[in-house]
Amino acid sequence: MPWSLLSVEIALALLGLVLLVLGLVLPEKGRLLMQPLTVIGLLAILILGGTLYAAQYDLFSGNYQVDPFAGFFKLLFLVAGILVILSAGRYLERFAERVNEFYSLMVFALLGMVVMASAGEMITLYIGLELMTISFYILTAYLLNDKLSAEAGLKYLILGALSSAILLFGISLVYAVTGTTVIAEMAAGFTIEPVMIAGIILILAGFAFKVSLVPFHMWAPDIYQGAPIPVTAFLSVGSKAAAFAALVRVFIIAFPVRAFDWPLLLAVLAAVTIIAGNLIALAQTNVKRLLAYSSIAQAGYIIVGLAAYNIYGIKGVLFYSMLYVFSNLGAFAAATVVEVETGSTDIEAFNGLARRSPMVAAIMTICMLSLAGIPPLAGFVGKFYLFSGAIQSGLLWLAFIGLIMSMVSVYYYLQVARAMYIGTNDDTSAIKPGKAVGAALWICLAGTIFLGLYPGPLSDLAQVAIQIFL
Repeated sequence: MPWSLLSVEIALALLGLVLLVLGLVLPEKGRLLMQPLTVIGLLAILILGGTLYAAQYDLFSGNYQVDPFAGFFKLLFLVAGILVILSAGRYLERFAERVNEFYSLMVFALLGMVVMASAGEMITLYIGLELMTISFYILTAYLLNDKLSAEAGLKYLILGALSSAILLFGISLVYAVTGTTVIAEMAAGFTIEPVMIAGIILILAGFAFKVSLVPFHMWAPDIYQGAPIPVTAFLSVGSKAAAFAALVRVFIIAFPVRAFDWPLLLAVLAAVTIIAGNLIALAQTNVKRLLAYSSIAQAGYIIVGLAAYNIYGIKGVLFYSMLYVFSNLGAFAAATVVEVETGSTDIEAFNGLARRSPMVAAIMTICMLSLAGIPPLAGFVGKFYLFSGAIQSGLLWLAFIGLIMSMVSVYYYLQVARAMYIGTNDDTSAIKPGKAVGAALWICLAGTIFLGLYPGPLSDLAQVAIQIFL
């Protein structure tokens, strides 16, 4: 086996260990090196991942897959990781002497995501999932003197452990029927019987928690609000994308639709999630909670593509997941700037932001309009793929719900824009986000606009990635 096929995973593991050791050996001087070293390391791994994008191999008897589908999500995770670390900026000063370990934990969470995307076997998938979530348990409670952060970490630990147990129980039931945990071999042993259906539903419930589908979304608002905002940003993008990657691979390959109509079940979950996420977001007065409910609704939109179960829909899952990185992290980067400056993420804290930092306000507005699906931004193209797939599959009612709720979402996104452009603030001093945060904001803006005006390259990448399912 050519070990170069695992070079992304090996490089991430080494980078995480190097950052951990460097933080211990050089606790004071290391702080200045950590951010640039982490960003440079992840950029090098991103380039390495790009060179392996077209590779397609089954490793370890099918237990691990190196293919364009996994390659697409690896690039997504790495881009998200780089943007989160850049956008963290001055916020990391709150971690004091614990800032060094923050970077290594972020890299280990990234490694877990990469393993999830490539896992061709359920136990391997579970190991990747636990590596990711254990890192997030620690990061969520990283503000030791903040009661909300401690509460968020404890809630995430308890609910995350419960969802992992449900997922494992589902895997064990499917194994009892099929006699294998290799995803590609499960379809051959698939038979319709109560134990199998119970196993599929439990596996779906475990994944639904990770992507915060209603009614498994209860953890998201409190944890998003209590966690440090860079962790919230990475949690909202990276962990969800990893769960979507695993969900798509498992359900399309392992569970034949002709035997069990799981797309209809997903369509109902998607509809309920889109409606609940958008309607509850209307009542939010804290931007982190608003973005939490927004991300719940966005998960519903992405699930529409998998429920459609056709080329347009599955391509839409990948396309929307990538553009969501730029749009959502752009909004979170702007919120990070405001929290660093004001110590709050209530909507009132954004009052007058357009006068204090026109660039930050403009980028946040554009990114939020993209999340709402306003043309010609990237979110419009992503929703076009998803809803087109739903219509082709006869799910016109689901596409209609998605369209109506997208219009509803414009209201709460514009509430934030109204505060930034019309709201008044006694403090009129200029806000300077810093070079690293500024770079992250401009990259998010460029990605949001470019993918809206010229979606062809990303669409082609997604098309190559889904060939393994055709």
